[in-house]
Amino acid sequence: MRRAVLFLSLALFGGCVFFRHVLERDPVTHVLVLLPGLAVAGWLMARSLGAEQVRPREPNANALTLLSAFSILFWMLPRYIDASLTTPSTEAAKLVSIPICVGAVLALSWNATHPFLRGFLKANALSMLGVLAFLYTHAPVRICNSYLVSDQERLGYGFLFVALALSVIWALPLFFPADSRIDSRDQLPRKAAP
Repeated sequence: MRRAVLFLSLALFGGCVFFRHVLERDPVTHVLVLLPGLAVAGWLMARSLGAEQVRPREPNANALTLLSAFSILFWMLPRYIDASLTTPSTEAAKLVSIPICVGAVLALSWNATHPFLRGFLKANALSMLGVLAFLYTHAPVRICNSYLVSDQERLGYGFLFVALALSVIWALPLFFPADSRIDSRDQLPRKAAP
């Protein structure tokens, strides 16, 4: 099973690297396909190497998860989206850092991260996507110099769609919890009749 996951992660990473020029022509596929594809490749690679068996202590897991969140924020900035298209060293940094600092780090730390921090980061991700959607759809000038204004508007609507999809996905477990059945061992013992 691990070999299959390893092969899948290598195939996904290789596809992202090989087809990066095609994906980078359009900001929607660049930001919403290439970057998540690299992160998923890193996550699968870490899983195939046994990341689920490593259990970092909560403070370390929290720090690693915050590192991953800052890495995501860094690569979402328009300046670095542009730089990755024009500077080979920045593009190489993108291809290396996203699988490691986002995908592999989240595979290692997410389950051990404090639930409050996980909830905070999910809420922050939704608000960030909403702000980016507004910014890209309402900016009167080009934010990314490598793309047209019409391209950045489509990216803004893509951010909005992703924010709505994630909010539904993350809210569904609240309405349909996995532990909805009451276990008989959890019930309080009844008092004996006098």
